[in-house]
Amino acid sequence: MAVVLSTVLLIAGCGGGNNVAVQNTAEPDKQPAATAAATTAAAETATAEPAGGSGSTVKPVTFSYYSNYDWDTTEQWGADSTTRWIADTLKVKVTPVQSSGAAETKFSTMIASGSLPDVIMTDRGSSVERLRQGGMLVALDEYLDKYPNLKNNAGEATLGMLRSDDGKLYQFPNWYTSSPNGNGGWIINKKIYKELGSPKLETYDDLYTYLKLVKEKYSDVIPLEVGAKARGIDTMYGGFAENKPYLAKANPVGSELKSIFEDQVFIENMKYASKLFRDKLISQDVFTQTGDQINEKLKTGRVAVYVDGDVVNPGRGADGALKATDPEAGYEIIWPIHKAGLDAAKITPNNYNSLGWNVLVITRNAKDPEAIFSYLDWVTSDEGQRVTNFGRKGLYWDETDSDGVPILNAAGLNTEQANKDKERIGRFNWVGNTTFIDGTKAKMDAQLPADKQNWTTLAQQKVTWKTSRNFTEFVNLDPLPDSEEGTIAAAVNDIYQEVFAKALYAKSDEEVLSLLNKANEDADKAGYAKLLKFQTERWQSNLSKMK
Repeated sequence: MAVVLSTVLLIAGCGGGNNVAVQNTAEPDKQPAATAAATTAAAETATAEPAGGSGSTVKPVTFSYYSNYDWDTTEQWGADSTTRWIADTLKVKVTPVQSSGAAETKFSTMIASGSLPDVIMTDRGSSVERLRQGGMLVALDEYLDKYPNLKNNAGEATLGMLRSDDGKLYQFPNWYTSSPNGNGGWIINKKIYKELGSPKLETYDDLYTYLKLVKEKYSDVIPLEVGAKARGIDTMYGGFAENKPYLAKANPVGSELKSIFEDQVFIENMKYASKLFRDKLISQDVFTQTGDQINEKLKTGRVAVYVDGDVVNPGRGADGALKATDPEAGYEIIWPIHKAGLDAAKITPNNYNSLGWNVLVITRNAKDPEAIFSYLDWVTSDEGQRVTNFGRKGLYWDETDSDGVPILNAAGLNTEQANKDKERIGRFNWVGNTTFIDGTKAKMDAQLPADKQNWTTLAQQKVTWKTSRNFTEFVNLDPLPDSEEGTIAAAVNDIYQEVFAKALYAKSDEEVLSLLNKANEDADKAGYAKLLKFQTERWQSNLSKMK
């Protein structure tokens, strides 16, 4: 589940995804830009001395880099102030290799031709194993003690989960964490909510009543927006049981994974979503609308309630847009809505895992893999995370406190966010340390006046991080695509996608149940039991590693 992409969004989780490196990074808000250009120039002059600290361990290197995603374009190295500083100070340069919107084709072509770039960012699992089994990757183990930031920050347990079947480590994790994170949940249109009397909005019964009232009073407003491809319905699932965020296409029961189509929580969630849809309380174009269209609805106040795997990032933009014309308007995050009778403190629509989002691998085409590792290890250090996520010293901060948190200078306090964004800070953090960044950005945000504090950061601290469950045990369950189980997984996924849409359009609860029963039968014929057995074994192996 690439929710974290929506974070990029902010990650920070997974998230649409159009900016890998700012997944969980929320820059401090609102600053006047009169002296932005002068400040930037002065800062670059002031910080040209060697980095010192962990930066002194970086070996000069030039390497090629490829992000294996259709949506991602790697910007030119040195075109922004951060990578210009890295190139000048650390003597590290990167040559981008673009997917040009066809990542899988590009990836396959590079493998077939033997023209792999030096470094690849990709998802864990089949993409990595495809390269490893072909003998195309460099094992990283010999560098861990010489360059210890990854080992110290991620910990041996997390690195153990990342090791391949041969016992070696080939993957450098991005946005790994030792603390809860996540961006999913519920936000409400404050002005509409107040005009309707601020009724109780805690349970799914409350929600249904409220959405009916919105529909009656506001003909041009979407009562409930559930995101592109109806992803928010997956988030709703977490409200129908305690401590049970959504695990795609499988249901943990005891020590086994069972059919998702027999999962009573999934069935109840689909019945409820279908009811909302046929009562026209959910946007009727859920499978065709884009993320940009949803953001436009939010920014113009035409959404009363929004649920999705990432609400804190679009919520921030929408809140600011509405407040610009009406200080009383905006969006507010609320505690996750849940089924009546459940303990609200145990509702967890978000999940996180210690391994984070995706990984970087170094290929055997690299001339100096140790030098590349030395740079990546610096980036994931406290110093590297400060530079890549909050700008180099002298730009928006000059000193740090005793915890290593940058203390905002005048430019950091007074530069408009639009001008900060031009710095592209965070765009090149490819090995994010989520725990460090989340804690640091919260402390930096607290330095700002209340009216300038970051909406996203506050929403995360108030709700989303508190309603996230550790799901590390469920990583790496997917089989290789060209294996027998991989073929079954593809068939089951097609069955799932089809029945998900049909169930939403169903005319009754009975039809929903009938559709799910038929999907279960079709999945069984496709070999679902064999797939679930494979995934159960992987799950139990994870649990053993974690112990």
